[in-house]
Amino acid sequence: MKKRIILLICFSLFVSCEQINKSINETLKPNDTIVQKEKAAPETTVSTQSNVEQTTIETHSETHTHTEGKILDFLTNTNELEKAEQALRKLPQYAGKEIFVYSILYFYDYGTINIMLQHPENPKYVDTYEYKEGKWSEPKPLQLSVRDEVQKRLIPLDKIKFSNVANLTAIYNKKAAEIEGAKPLTSAYVSIRDNEMHWYPTTINGSRERYSIQFNSDGTLKSFKQD
Repeated sequence: MKKRIILLICFSLFVSCEQINKSINETLKPNDTIVQKEKAAPETTVSTQSNVEQTTIETHSETHTHTEGKILDFLTNTNELEKAEQALRKLPQYAGKEIFVYSILYFYDYGTINIMLQHPENPKYVDTYEYKEGKWSEPKPLQLSVRDEVQKRLIPLDKIKFSNVANLTAIYNKKAAEIEGAKPLTSAYVSIRDNEMHWYPTTINGSRERYSIQFNSDGTLKSFKQD
């Protein structure tokens, strides 16, 4: 009987000690699962940010809507697109000088264009312009960072024909019409990286399917396949 009592007392002391040790360990060292999640969080955030940026660049032209402007179907209006390009070339500050487009160039179906150009006098500077209601705005300075490699994101205007937007839009809309739930194009844009131009959008999203679409510099179809 005494031995049984002693055993019970020892067992109780052992359990108490284990609980105390566990409490101390949890106090000094956070739960491993929580620590792992916190360590993993930055990587997850980076991945999410990257996905968000990619989604934004891929779907901007599909989701952007605007009701201002008098010109509709601007993206397929070859005459109006050529008119906008010629007006840009005639800006007095670029008289006798080659025009370089910087980073990105947007075309909207309601008749507006947003473009960034290398400054005509100082190659380190960039100005933004907007084409609206048939005329170009005055230049607005773009704030650049020391990390912006301006020279790598330039392309001569001579390599970008505004009328090629009509080719791209016609092809995109024809493909979209064959895909359930896909919508016609409302904007398109050129992205410039390593002194090369890339047309966007590069995807067509339907209600049941998603397709990748690539264009040549002249707006003709380069590739088209289901993802």
